Amino acid sequence: MTAPTSEAPAPLLSEAIVIGGGPAGLMAAEVLSRAGVAVDLFDAMPSVGRKFLLAGKGGMNLTHAEPFDAFADRYGERSAVLRLWLEAFGPAQVRDWAASLGIDTFVGSSQRVFPTDMKAAPLLRAWLQRLRHPGNGGVPVRFHMRHRCLGPTPQTGGAAGTTAWRFDTPQGPRTVPARATVLALGGGSWARLGSDGAWQGWLSSAAGAQAVAPLVPANCGFDVQGSPVHGVAAGWSPFFRDRFAGQPFKSVAIRFEGDHGPSFHRKGEFVATATGVEGSLIYAVSSALREQIARSGRATFWLDLLPDRSPEQVRAQVAHPRGARSVSAHLKSRLGIDGIKMALLNELLTREQLHDPQALASAIQALPVTVVGPRPIDEAISSAGGVRFESMDEHGMLTGLPGCFCAGEMLDWEAPTGGYLLTACLASGQRAGQGAWQYLRG
Repeated sequence: MTAPTSEAPAPLLSEAIVIGGGPAGLMAAEVLSRAGVAVDLFDAMPSVGRKFLLAGKGGMNLTHAEPFDAFADRYGERSAVLRLWLEAFGPAQVRDWAASLGIDTFVGSSQRVFPTDMKAAPLLRAWLQRLRHPGNGGVPVRFHMRHRCLGPTPQTGGAAGTTAWRFDTPQGPRTVPARATVLALGGGSWARLGSDGAWQGWLSSAAGAQAVAPLVPANCGFDVQGSPVHGVAAGWSPFFRDRFAGQPFKSVAIRFEGDHGPSFHRKGEFVATATGVEGSLIYAVSSALREQIARSGRATFWLDLLPDRSPEQVRAQVAHPRGARSVSAHLKSRLGIDGIKMALLNELLTREQLHDPQALASAIQALPVTVVGPRPIDEAISSAGGVRFESMDEHGMLTGLPGCFCAGEMLDWEAPTGGYLLTACLASGQRAGQGAWQYLRG
């Protein structure tokens, strides 16, 4: 005898629903709530804001304090569109919003903006409290957890001007008609926290195949090409992998010049992994590397191990007589190169190059590192691809699915780390919430 199934949730007709409980979805819900709209928010996970909380474990980077024009330019090909969002809700507004929740912020030495306690949880708690108990004429947001969206039904709901949305819940299937909907379902990174990209299939069916670009990793690591010096077909040699995976390259610079787009040159640091490279400096150039790999199967960046030394200084120190000392001992003594930096030179240079002062000096400041593929999307900090802007109107509504607005990382844009991702997600949520409100006013 089978156990009886739980009773399905009671029917619900919402004025507006938000599907997705990340920063973009919560912001859209807040905009609608403040406007006096009854909002139901659905999320597949047991609680909202899981990726937001995890991202804040190392210090909650809310936004960035650089000048607005420079900030807006960080979004690459989508800068012109995102500038419109950010003019309404940009870095200054993010700090004001946090302050309205009782969260003070400060600007760090890197111009990144953090809560004074560096934590995400207090901000999220205060935000959810306000959404549930808004005051000032706002309508409390109702939350529905463990509701996995399966897409719209083929036909509209029973009431005129509504779209019915299907959900899989622990109590069984549920259908919810709504007059306006904001989708904020995230991209494809960190699937365990809810952003699994499963919406791509049903949204392409509902809004048109051309509405969605394939999701690809962004702010990601890369696998390196095998070293011919050590006869390795792919990745690092066993010696380098076992001794140096997880260790950082500090005080280095990367230069990259692909077939398309502007050249990249920046100082910073990154980390060697078991199969390649990752870290902040790699993330900053990841979109250019990814696109070059997509075009030609590989991409080569040039690594400067001593960016604070002039080429003349490096050549002079390398050429200095070393006597009976080994190359490694010589470089450590004259230039401070040791550890992972010396190991990389041994990994990528032939014996002849290591013993040729001119070739060695050139390699120290322009060492070619070839990558052949990004790491899987679920390992990436964020993703690119998603809902194409060309498939939406200026308010963020899908032209192929009237009454449905999109926000957050499920849109086809990308940004570097440093507060840019979160700020644009919040701005897009505000934009979609306002668009849904205007649609309801009709």
